[in-house]
Amino acid sequence: MKKDINRRDFFKTAGSAVLAVGGLGAIAGCKGGSSSATSVTDGTAEDGDMTYRTNTVSGDKVSILGYGCMRWPMIKNEEGKDIIDQESVDRLIDYAIEHGVNYFDTAPVYLQGQSEAATGLSLKRYPRESYFIATKLSNFSNASKENSIQMYRNSLKNLQTDYIDYYLLHSLSGGEAFSRRFGDTGIMDFLQEERKAGRIRNLGFSFHGDRKGFDEMMALHEKYHWDFVQIQLNYVDWRHATGRNADAEYLQGELDKRGIQSIIMEPLLGGRLSKVPQHIADRLKERNPQGSVASWAFRFAGTHQGVLCVLSGMTYMEHLQDNIKTYSPLVPLTEDELGFLDETAELMQKYPTIPCNDCKYCMPCPYGIDIPAILLHYNKCVNAGEIAKSIEDENYRKARRAYLVSYDRAIPKLRQAARCIGCNQCSGHCPQSIDIPKQLHRIDRYIEDLKQDRL
Repeated sequence: MKKDINRRDFFKTAGSAVLAVGGLGAIAGCKGGSSSATSVTDGTAEDGDMTYRTNTVSGDKVSILGYGCMRWPMIKNEEGKDIIDQESVDRLIDYAIEHGVNYFDTAPVYLQGQSEAATGLSLKRYPRESYFIATKLSNFSNASKENSIQMYRNSLKNLQTDYIDYYLLHSLSGGEAFSRRFGDTGIMDFLQEERKAGRIRNLGFSFHGDRKGFDEMMALHEKYHWDFVQIQLNYVDWRHATGRNADAEYLQGELDKRGIQSIIMEPLLGGRLSKVPQHIADRLKERNPQGSVASWAFRFAGTHQGVLCVLSGMTYMEHLQDNIKTYSPLVPLTEDELGFLDETAELMQKYPTIPCNDCKYCMPCPYGIDIPAILLHYNKCVNAGEIAKSIEDENYRKARRAYLVSYDRAIPKLRQAARCIGCNQCSGHCPQSIDIPKQLHRIDRYIEDLKQDRL
């Protein structure tokens, strides 16, 4: 009986009962962002039509699938430096726009400062009114008003535009961080004036923090009138958020109370919800053989009626195509499917993966360590059942070899965990509050134990 009551509360919070009777009045399915919207809940949307939602502040018709520009494909230039593959970016953006995607999210710090310029160069080939640009004030290292204004103006220049549709105060954790970077510097007066002038069409913030911090940011709504808020939401974080992050159920609920729409980041938890343990993948595929493992997470994020747009960092064309398929049109989850994912999230808690979302905020490491690659390789092996717990395990030899061989293939020797000296310059930048040196040292000890057969 207790389990049934909890699940009933879960359905109520998720809004699935409202969805079932057409409560998503702001959803529309149409190609190219046309304002002549067709509801996907009345059964009239045609297969292949992107789903759109209406911004209740500005009236924008926004594709529910947004392009996260933090993971553009990279290549080496003649000097061996990693640079964005502009031709691939153009192909991806062309395909996305052709299939109805019109929201593109970037930031000055993405891809070591290269993302905004590459995104702007590609989007410039299209009429400005045909897409929405989101970027951020990433003034982590220098929050002075002068530097912040210069960063804002550089974004306009890099994006080759004279206005920004969605401008975010980047990665806030609460009132103290807000005051230090924005409230006490005078930059908010400037940003509000830019919003009045129309050079910022919508002003909001992205959030990584606990309930107390979110409550502090919500208390500022009356003064600053947030047009939207970007939060981390997926079917695991809905009730099982890790680190300092608050459960998404709470965050979305607080936004709903105030009528503030959300932009969703990390619907796949940095890819972890598309690379789940095999028995969980089998469970998802058995329930929906036609859909991908990732499609469950995207449908979950899109089902909530307060969500305006769901971001995905799509490096490869097959990822873009799969996500477009999921949202063309979106089929909201039923109450039964929401319960199924709630149970799936419970199962996910049994697998001790590291909550790395591959955002690369920890990079570059001053000692050349490829931090995200090490953590993601470990997670991959956990999900594949290739972590040996004891030399007595039946599959110890197989797991030992699999981990050591794949580790050397995935990460060059000079970029492996053994080089970490514990300087801890990385942890402060991690939105998931991972103690990165601790995890690197733990992984390195595990590797040495495998090499010495002393588990």
